[in-house]
Amino acid sequence: MKVCIMCGGEGTRLRPLTFERPKPCIPIVNRPSIQHLVAHLTNLGFREVVLTLGYMGDAIEEALGDGSLFGAEITYVHEKCKLGTAGSVKNAQEYLDGQDFLIVGGDHVTDLNLLEFYRAHQKEKATVSIGLISIDDPGEYGIAEIDVGYEIKRFKEKPSPGEIFSNLASTGMYVCSPEVFDYIPEGIKYDFARDLFPRLMEEGHSLKGWLARGNWTDVGSPHSLRHAERWKLQDIEFTDIIGDLSMHGAQVQGPVQLGGSITLGKNTRVIGPVAIGPGTTIGDNVLIGPYTSIGEKCIIRSNVKIFSSSLYNRVVIGANSTVSGSIMDNDTHIGEHCSIENDTVIGPRVVMRNHVVVHSKTRLWPEVVIPEGTIVKEHVLNEKFDLRYDGS
Repeated sequence: MKVCIMCGGEGTRLRPLTFERPKPCIPIVNRPSIQHLVAHLTNLGFREVVLTLGYMGDAIEEALGDGSLFGAEITYVHEKCKLGTAGSVKNAQEYLDGQDFLIVGGDHVTDLNLLEFYRAHQKEKATVSIGLISIDDPGEYGIAEIDVGYEIKRFKEKPSPGEIFSNLASTGMYVCSPEVFDYIPEGIKYDFARDLFPRLMEEGHSLKGWLARGNWTDVGSPHSLRHAERWKLQDIEFTDIIGDLSMHGAQVQGPVQLGGSITLGKNTRVIGPVAIGPGTTIGDNVLIGPYTSIGEKCIIRSNVKIFSSSLYNRVVIGANSTVSGSIMDNDTHIGEHCSIENDTVIGPRVVMRNHVVVHSKTRLWPEVVIPEGTIVKEHVLNEKFDLRYDGS
Protein backbone atom coordinates (compact mmCIF):
# COMPACT_ATOMS: atom_id res chain seq x y z
CA MET A 1 0.00 0.00 0.00
CA LYS A 2 1.17 3.48 -0.88
CA VAL A 3 1.19 6.64 1.22
CA CYS A 4 2.18 10.18 0.24
CA ILE A 5 3.52 12.37 3.05
CA MET A 6 3.44 16.11 2.31
CA CYS A 7 6.42 17.95 3.82
CA GLY A 8 6.57 21.25 1.96
CA GLY A 9 5.59 23.91 4.53
CA GLU A 10 7.94 26.38 6.22
CA GLY A 11 6.31 26.06 9.65
CA THR A 12 6.24 29.80 10.33
CA ARG A 13 3.66 29.38 13.12
CA LEU A 14 6.20 27.31 15.03
CA ARG A 15 9.01 29.82 14.92
CA PRO A 16 11.58 30.08 16.45
CA LEU A 17 11.70 26.24 16.33
CA THR A 18 11.67 26.05 12.52
CA PHE A 19 14.44 28.46 11.58
CA GLU A 20 17.02 25.68 11.51
CA ARG A 21 14.87 22.59 10.86
CA PRO A 22 11.71 21.79 8.89
CA LYS A 23 8.52 21.18 10.85
CA PRO A 24 8.65 17.35 10.45
CA CYS A 25 12.08 17.33 12.12
CA ILE A 26 11.00 19.04 15.34
CA PRO A 27 11.89 16.65 18.18
CA ILE A 28 9.10 14.79 19.97
CA VAL A 29 10.47 12.66 22.82
CA ASN A 30 13.96 13.24 21.40
CA ARG A 31 13.15 11.92 17.90
CA PRO A 32 12.18 13.91 14.78
CA SER A 33 8.38 13.81 14.62
CA ILE A 34 8.47 12.42 11.06
CA GLN A 35 10.11 9.24 12.42
CA HIS A 36 7.13 8.62 14.70
CA LEU A 37 4.77 9.08 11.75
CA VAL A 38 6.63 6.79 9.34
CA ALA A 39 6.99 4.11 12.01
CA HIS A 40 3.22 4.22 12.63
CA LEU A 41 2.40 4.01 8.93
CA THR A 42 4.74 1.11 8.21
CA ASN A 43 3.42 -0.80 11.21
CA LEU A 44 -0.02 -0.54 9.57
CA GLY A 45 1.32 -1.90 6.28
CA PHE A 46 1.99 1.29 4.29
CA ARG A 47 5.45 0.30 3.10
CA GLU A 48 5.68 2.31 -0.15
CA VAL A 49 6.26 5.85 1.09
CA VAL A 50 6.49 8.94 -1.14
CA LEU A 51 7.57 12.21 0.49
CA THR A 52 7.02 15.57 -1.21
CA LEU A 53 9.75 17.94 -0.04
CA GLY A 54 10.09 21.70 -0.01
CA TYR A 55 11.58 23.78 2.84
CA MET A 56 14.82 22.21 4.17
CA GLY A 57 13.97 18.86 2.60
CA ASP A 58 17.53 17.57 3.01
CA ALA A 59 17.03 17.41 6.79
CA ILE A 60 14.00 15.14 6.30
CA GLU A 61 16.00 12.86 3.99
CA GLU A 62 18.73 12.67 6.63
CA ALA A 63 16.18 11.80 9.35
CA LEU A 64 14.61 8.94 7.37
CA GLY A 65 17.30 7.70 4.97
CA ASP A 66 16.11 5.12 2.48
CA GLY A 67 13.44 3.88 4.89
CA SER A 68 15.07 0.52 5.59
CA LEU A 69 15.19 1.18 9.35
CA PHE A 70 11.40 1.44 9.28
CA GLY A 71 10.79 -1.46 6.90
CA ALA A 72 9.75 0.98 4.18
CA GLU A 73 10.83 1.96 0.70
CA ILE A 74 10.98 5.77 0.58
CA THR A 75 10.94 7.93 -2.55
CA TYR A 76 11.65 11.65 -2.26
CA VAL A 77 10.09 14.18 -4.67
CA HIS A 78 11.36 17.76 -4.48
CA GLU A 79 9.25 20.82 -5.34
CA LYS A 80 11.02 23.55 -7.29
CA CYS A 81 8.28 26.03 -6.35
CA LYS A 82 5.32 26.04 -3.97
CA LEU A 83 2.54 23.93 -5.48
CA GLY A 84 -0.01 23.72 -2.66
CA THR A 85 -1.22 20.49 -1.12
CA ALA A 86 -2.88 18.96 -4.20
CA GLY A 87 -0.22 20.37 -6.53
CA SER A 88 2.56 18.71 -4.55
CA VAL A 89 0.80 15.34 -4.82
CA LYS A 90 0.29 15.88 -8.56
CA ASN A 91 4.03 16.50 -8.80
CA ALA A 92 4.57 12.98 -7.43
CA GLN A 93 1.97 11.32 -9.69
CA GLU A 94 4.39 8.91 -11.37
CA TYR A 95 5.08 7.23 -8.00
CA LEU A 96 1.44 7.10 -6.83
CA ASP A 97 -0.63 6.40 -9.94
CA GLY A 98 -2.37 3.09 -10.59
CA GLN A 99 -3.96 2.32 -7.21
CA ASP A 100 -5.68 3.94 -4.25
CA PHE A 101 -3.24 5.81 -1.98
CA LEU A 102 -3.25 7.49 1.42
CA ILE A 103 -2.20 11.13 1.92
CA VAL A 104 -1.02 12.53 5.26
CA GLY A 105 0.76 15.68 6.36
CA GLY A 106 4.39 15.50 7.41
CA ASP A 107 3.56 17.35 10.63
CA HIS A 108 0.84 14.88 11.72
CA VAL A 109 1.18 12.97 14.98
CA THR A 110 -1.42 10.26 15.35
CA ASP A 111 -2.31 6.78 16.48
CA LEU A 112 -5.38 6.53 14.21
CA ASN A 113 -6.02 3.22 12.48
CA LEU A 114 -5.37 4.47 8.96
CA LEU A 115 -5.52 0.96 7.56
CA GLU A 116 -9.20 0.93 8.55
CA PHE A 117 -9.55 4.29 6.77
CA TYR A 118 -7.93 2.91 3.61
CA ARG A 119 -10.16 -0.16 3.54
CA ALA A 120 -13.31 1.91 4.15
CA HIS A 121 -12.43 4.01 1.08
CA GLN A 122 -11.98 0.93 -1.08
CA LYS A 123 -15.34 -0.42 0.07
CA GLU A 124 -17.18 2.85 -0.66
CA LYS A 125 -15.51 3.36 -4.07
CA ALA A 126 -15.41 7.15 -3.60
CA THR A 127 -13.18 9.50 -5.57
CA VAL A 128 -11.78 10.90 -2.32
CA SER A 129 -12.36 9.99 1.32
CA ILE A 130 -11.57 12.56 4.01
CA GLY A 131 -10.57 11.67 7.56
CA LEU A 132 -12.78 13.62 9.98
CA ILE A 133 -12.45 14.05 13.73
CA SER A 134 -14.65 15.85 16.27
CA ILE A 135 -12.85 18.75 17.94
CA ASP A 136 -13.88 21.55 20.28
CA ASP A 137 -12.66 24.47 18.16
CA PRO A 138 -12.92 23.62 14.45
CA GLY A 139 -12.54 27.19 13.20
CA GLU A 140 -8.92 26.69 12.14
CA TYR A 141 -9.71 23.63 10.03
CA GLY A 142 -11.83 22.58 7.12
CA ILE A 143 -15.18 21.27 8.38
CA ALA A 144 -17.58 18.83 6.76
CA GLU A 145 -21.25 17.93 6.98
CA ILE A 146 -22.05 14.26 6.30
CA ASP A 147 -25.21 12.21 5.99
CA VAL A 148 -25.95 8.77 7.49
CA GLY A 149 -24.09 7.13 4.58
CA TYR A 150 -20.95 9.25 5.31
CA GLU A 151 -21.45 11.21 2.07
CA ILE A 152 -20.02 14.72 2.39
CA LYS A 153 -22.76 17.26 1.71
CA ARG A 154 -20.91 20.45 2.57
CA PHE A 155 -17.29 21.37 3.09
CA LYS A 156 -15.98 24.71 4.35
CA GLU A 157 -12.32 25.62 4.81
CA LYS A 158 -11.56 27.66 7.98
CA PRO A 159 -15.12 28.86 8.65
CA SER A 160 -15.90 32.16 10.34
CA PRO A 161 -18.30 32.42 13.31
CA GLY A 162 -21.80 31.73 12.01
CA GLU A 163 -20.42 29.37 9.35
CA ILE A 164 -19.42 26.53 11.70
CA PHE A 165 -22.16 24.08 10.74
CA SER A 166 -20.23 21.07 12.08
CA ASN A 167 -17.49 20.20 14.55
CA LEU A 168 -16.16 17.48 12.24
CA ALA A 169 -12.77 18.83 11.25
CA SER A 170 -10.70 17.55 8.37
CA THR A 171 -7.54 15.88 9.60
CA GLY A 172 -5.81 16.64 6.30
CA MET A 173 -5.60 12.88 5.80
CA TYR A 174 -7.19 11.60 2.61
CA VAL A 175 -7.49 8.40 0.62
CA CYS A 176 -7.64 9.08 -3.12
CA SER A 177 -8.50 6.97 -6.12
CA PRO A 178 -6.03 7.43 -9.00
CA GLU A 179 -8.66 9.25 -11.10
CA VAL A 180 -8.19 12.25 -8.80
CA PHE A 181 -5.07 13.20 -10.81
CA ASP A 182 -7.33 14.08 -13.78
CA TYR A 183 -8.72 17.01 -11.77
CA ILE A 184 -5.48 18.53 -10.48
CA PRO A 185 -3.73 20.92 -12.89
CA GLU A 186 -0.01 20.45 -13.35
CA GLY A 187 2.67 22.93 -12.33
CA ILE A 188 0.47 25.47 -10.50
CA LYS A 189 -0.49 26.04 -6.87
CA TYR A 190 -3.60 23.98 -6.13
CA ASP A 191 -5.03 22.92 -2.77
CA PHE A 192 -7.21 20.00 -1.78
CA ALA A 193 -9.59 21.88 0.51
CA ARG A 194 -9.80 25.22 -1.28
CA ASP A 195 -9.73 24.07 -4.90
CA LEU A 196 -10.08 20.34 -5.53
CA PHE A 197 -12.88 19.36 -3.14
CA PRO A 198 -15.29 22.14 -4.22
CA ARG A 199 -14.65 21.24 -7.87
CA LEU A 200 -15.29 17.53 -7.31
CA MET A 201 -18.50 18.23 -5.40
CA GLU A 202 -19.75 20.62 -8.09
CA GLU A 203 -19.14 17.98 -10.75
CA GLY A 204 -21.06 15.33 -8.81
CA HIS A 205 -18.20 13.14 -7.59
CA SER A 206 -18.60 11.11 -4.41
CA LEU A 207 -16.64 12.41 -1.43
CA LYS A 208 -16.92 10.28 1.68
CA GLY A 209 -16.08 11.03 5.29
CA TRP A 210 -14.37 8.62 7.64
CA LEU A 211 -14.99 9.20 11.35
CA ALA A 212 -11.67 8.87 13.15
CA ARG A 213 -11.29 7.56 16.69
CA GLY A 214 -8.10 8.12 18.61
CA ASN A 215 -5.37 10.76 18.87
CA TRP A 216 -4.50 13.15 16.08
CA THR A 217 -2.98 16.58 15.75
CA ASP A 218 -1.12 18.54 13.13
CA VAL A 219 1.88 20.04 14.87
CA GLY A 220 1.15 23.56 13.69
CA SER A 221 1.48 25.51 16.94
CA PRO A 222 3.51 25.25 20.16
CA HIS A 223 0.36 24.20 22.03
CA SER A 224 -0.35 21.31 19.63
CA LEU A 225 3.33 20.33 19.72
CA ARG A 226 3.25 19.97 23.50
CA HIS A 227 -0.04 18.06 23.20
CA ALA A 228 1.53 15.62 20.72
CA GLU A 229 4.55 15.05 22.92
CA ARG A 230 2.29 14.33 25.88
CA TRP A 231 0.70 11.48 23.87
CA LYS A 232 4.06 10.05 22.92
CA LEU A 233 5.33 10.21 26.49
CA GLN A 234 2.24 8.31 27.59
CA ASP A 235 3.34 5.52 25.23
CA ILE A 236 6.35 4.85 27.49
CA GLU A 237 5.12 1.80 29.38
CA PHE A 238 8.08 0.96 31.61
CA THR A 239 11.41 2.35 32.80
CA ASP A 240 14.13 1.76 30.22
CA ILE A 241 17.77 2.51 31.06
CA ILE A 242 20.19 2.48 28.12
CA GLY A 243 23.84 2.39 29.23
CA ASP A 244 25.36 3.79 32.43
CA LEU A 245 23.32 5.62 35.07
CA SER A 246 24.95 7.35 38.04
CA MET A 247 22.57 8.02 40.94
CA HIS A 248 23.36 9.49 44.35
CA GLY A 249 20.28 9.06 46.50
CA ALA A 250 17.95 10.04 43.67
CA GLN A 251 14.46 8.65 43.17
CA VAL A 252 13.04 7.59 39.79
CA GLN A 253 9.34 6.84 39.58
CA GLY A 254 8.58 5.39 36.14
CA PRO A 255 7.86 5.08 33.41
CA VAL A 256 11.10 6.83 32.48
CA GLN A 257 13.28 6.47 29.38
CA LEU A 258 16.95 7.15 30.17
CA GLY A 259 19.81 7.34 27.69
CA GLY A 260 23.41 6.44 28.48
CA SER A 261 25.85 8.33 30.73
CA ILE A 262 23.21 10.16 32.79
CA THR A 263 23.92 11.53 36.26
CA LEU A 264 21.21 12.19 38.84
CA GLY A 265 22.26 14.14 41.97
CA LYS A 266 21.31 13.73 45.63
CA ASN A 267 17.64 13.89 46.55
CA THR A 268 16.65 14.46 42.94
CA ARG A 269 13.26 13.10 41.87
CA VAL A 270 12.15 12.14 38.38
CA ILE A 271 8.42 11.40 38.06
CA GLY A 272 7.43 9.76 34.76
CA PRO A 273 6.49 9.68 32.06
CA VAL A 274 9.81 11.37 31.31
CA ALA A 275 12.49 10.90 28.65
CA ILE A 276 16.09 12.02 29.22
CA GLY A 277 18.72 11.87 26.48
CA PRO A 278 22.30 10.56 26.81
CA GLY A 279 25.02 12.57 28.47
CA THR A 280 22.68 14.74 30.55
CA THR A 281 23.75 15.78 34.06
CA ILE A 282 21.17 16.66 36.71
CA GLY A 283 22.19 18.24 40.02
CA ASP A 284 20.96 17.89 43.60
CA ASN A 285 17.40 18.49 44.83
CA VAL A 286 15.97 18.69 41.31
CA LEU A 287 12.32 17.84 40.66
CA ILE A 288 11.41 16.75 37.13
CA GLY A 289 7.67 16.32 36.78
CA PRO A 290 5.58 14.17 34.44
CA TYR A 291 5.36 14.79 30.67
CA THR A 292 8.87 16.20 30.37
CA SER A 293 11.49 15.38 27.75
CA ILE A 294 15.13 16.43 28.04
CA GLY A 295 17.59 16.00 25.18
CA GLU A 296 21.26 15.10 24.92
CA LYS A 297 24.08 16.62 27.00
CA CYS A 298 21.88 18.99 28.96
CA ILE A 299 23.00 20.39 32.32
CA ILE A 300 20.38 20.91 35.03
CA ARG A 301 21.85 22.65 38.07
CA SER A 302 20.74 22.08 41.67
CA ASN A 303 17.32 23.03 43.09
CA VAL A 304 15.71 23.28 39.65
CA LYS A 305 12.06 22.36 39.01
CA ILE A 306 10.89 21.31 35.54
CA PHE A 307 7.26 20.47 34.78
CA SER A 308 5.74 19.25 31.50
CA SER A 309 8.41 20.84 29.32
CA SER A 310 10.56 20.01 26.29
CA LEU A 311 14.27 20.77 26.49
CA TYR A 312 16.22 19.98 23.33
CA ASN A 313 19.98 19.31 23.20
CA ARG A 314 22.73 20.97 25.25
CA VAL A 315 20.34 23.17 27.24
CA VAL A 316 21.66 24.57 30.55
CA ILE A 317 19.27 25.46 33.40
CA GLY A 318 20.80 27.48 36.24
CA ALA A 319 20.33 26.74 39.92
CA ASN A 320 17.02 27.54 41.63
CA SER A 321 15.17 28.10 38.35
CA THR A 322 11.68 26.83 37.45
CA VAL A 323 10.51 25.79 33.98
CA SER A 324 6.80 25.06 33.41
CA GLY A 325 5.12 23.90 30.19
CA SER A 326 7.85 25.38 27.97
CA ILE A 327 9.88 24.44 24.90
CA MET A 328 13.60 25.27 24.72
CA ASP A 329 15.67 24.79 21.59
CA ASN A 330 19.31 23.68 21.32
CA ASP A 331 22.13 25.39 23.23
CA THR A 332 19.89 27.70 25.26
CA HIS A 333 21.40 28.88 28.54
CA ILE A 334 19.08 29.84 31.41
CA GLY A 335 20.60 31.61 34.40
CA GLU A 336 19.95 31.19 38.12
CA HIS A 337 16.69 32.04 39.91
CA CYS A 338 14.75 32.33 36.63
CA SER A 339 11.07 31.54 36.11
CA ILE A 340 9.92 30.36 32.69
CA GLU A 341 6.14 30.32 32.59
CA ASN A 342 3.71 28.07 30.72
CA ASP A 343 3.47 27.93 26.90
CA THR A 344 6.80 29.70 26.39
CA VAL A 345 8.97 28.96 23.34
CA ILE A 346 12.67 29.78 23.51
CA GLY A 347 14.78 29.56 20.37
CA PRO A 348 18.30 28.18 19.93
CA ARG A 349 21.34 29.80 21.58
CA VAL A 350 19.30 32.16 23.74
CA VAL A 351 21.15 33.46 26.79
CA MET A 352 19.09 34.43 29.81
CA ARG A 353 20.88 36.06 32.73
CA ASN A 354 19.97 35.54 36.41
CA HIS A 355 16.62 36.49 38.00
CA VAL A 356 14.68 36.67 34.72
CA VAL A 357 10.93 36.04 34.54
CA VAL A 358 9.40 35.08 31.18
CA HIS A 359 5.62 35.46 31.04
CA SER A 360 3.42 32.77 29.51
CA LYS A 361 2.75 32.54 25.75
CA THR A 362 5.98 34.41 25.01
CA ARG A 363 8.51 33.56 22.27
CA LEU A 364 12.20 34.39 22.24
CA TRP A 365 13.96 34.40 18.85
CA PRO A 366 17.36 32.71 18.38
CA GLU A 367 20.48 34.21 19.93
CA VAL A 368 18.75 36.94 21.95
CA VAL A 369 20.32 37.89 25.28
CA ILE A 370 18.00 38.77 28.18
CA PRO A 371 19.67 41.02 30.81
CA GLU A 372 19.63 40.16 34.50
CA GLY A 373 16.40 40.90 36.36
CA THR A 374 14.31 41.41 33.21
CA ILE A 375 10.58 40.60 33.18
CA VAL A 376 9.76 39.48 29.63
CA LYS A 377 6.10 40.23 28.84
CA GLU A 378 6.07 40.04 25.03
CA HIS A 379 7.88 38.31 22.17
CA VAL A 380 11.58 39.14 21.87
CA LEU A 381 12.54 39.05 18.18
CA ASN A 382 15.92 39.14 16.48
CA GLU A 383 16.22 41.08 13.22
CA LYS A 384 18.89 38.66 11.99
CA PHE A 385 16.00 36.24 11.42
CA ASP A 386 12.63 36.53 9.69
CA LEU A 387 10.18 38.22 12.08
CA ARG A 388 6.98 36.47 10.89
CA TYR A 389 5.34 33.84 13.09
CA ASP A 390 1.97 33.37 11.43
CA GLY A 391 0.99 31.50 8.26
CA SER A 392 1.70 27.83 7.54
